[in-house]
Amino acid sequence: MSRAAIELQGIGKAWGEQAVLKQMDLSIQEGKFTALLGPSGCGKSTLLRIIAGLETPDQGRLLINGQDATYLEPAKRGLSMVFQSYALFPHLNVADNILFGLQVRRADRQQQKERLREALALTNLEGLEERKPGQLSGGQRQRVALARSIVSGHRICLMDEPLSNLDAKLRHTVRHEIRALQQRLGLTVVYVTHDQTEAMGMADHVVLLNAGHIEQQGSAQDLYGQPNSVFTAGFIGSPPMMMIHSDHVPVELWPSRRQYDQPHRVLVGVRPENLNLHEAGEQHVAATVVHQEFQGADAYVYVQLDDGHTLIVRAPHSRSVEAGARCGLSWNPVHAFYFNQDSGARLPTPSADALTAAPIAVPPAVLP
Repeated sequence: MSRAAIELQGIGKAWGEQAVLKQMDLSIQEGKFTALLGPSGCGKSTLLRIIAGLETPDQGRLLINGQDATYLEPAKRGLSMVFQSYALFPHLNVADNILFGLQVRRADRQQQKERLREALALTNLEGLEERKPGQLSGGQRQRVALARSIVSGHRICLMDEPLSNLDAKLRHTVRHEIRALQQRLGLTVVYVTHDQTEAMGMADHVVLLNAGHIEQQGSAQDLYGQPNSVFTAGFIGSPPMMMIHSDHVPVELWPSRRQYDQPHRVLVGVRPENLNLHEAGEQHVAATVVHQEFQGADAYVYVQLDDGHTLIVRAPHSRSVEAGARCGLSWNPVHAFYFNQDSGARLPTPSADALTAAPIAVPPAVLP
């Protein structure tokens, strides 16, 4: 069982009267890839800067490898950091940028040479040692920043949105390279991002932040398959989970309605891939087709409920529907989630008996 490389105990931080982090408790396991995920302003970058020692918490303790590092200066924390802007020196070549930290520490020249060779090989930068940052592509500059982190010898690496300046194709490639390096070297990585694709595709453990607190944490599969709130359900997934007010849900799609004290205050959540599109009928949620987007293997069909709320149905790309056509939506109740409309909290899952008694959704009928 791995031990905690980093522990945050009741960490709080405010800018004036605005609380950025609210008594946060978090344990980051050694040798694991942990992603701090959330929208802008949720506190993820502030949290990373507190771990790095670039910000001081107003309250709480920070432990690194079991030692109190709350007020320890950054250089003594045993961390490396990869920045969004790469933070390379434009007047230095690739080799000197990579070795900068070792040179400042006056490391043995032979040690510098060996670590440089290893880092260049690991990051596919061999042959580029003499180039300046201005002569490199965005992906190559990010690899230089990664190589500099590797030669430091530190076992904990902090990354602050390192792929945000790269185009989509390059992000995919570098994402794979970062994950492969982390696994090969057994590094503890704390990775800040607002991009759920990065977090879910790379991380062993995802920490979803919302307004300064941890909304939910666990594996990507946990957050996607078992969201504990409307926020998590709406943030994780692309497209996110669709929310339908209970007033629009016929009893055939909600056999467990009687289990809730106030069923009219409930939101029913269903993933787009679990929504079925039909011709309009009493046993379905009534809607009107707005338009359809071709997405390669899939198509996104946008439909509008009678209350004006828009939902997205993920359908086969071969499916063709006409804008303006009336339609019905259904789902298998075993794929539905229920949330309190007021608090956003997930409600208890209906009993197995109620779900077993539910009618299985009819396969999608072909609309004209």
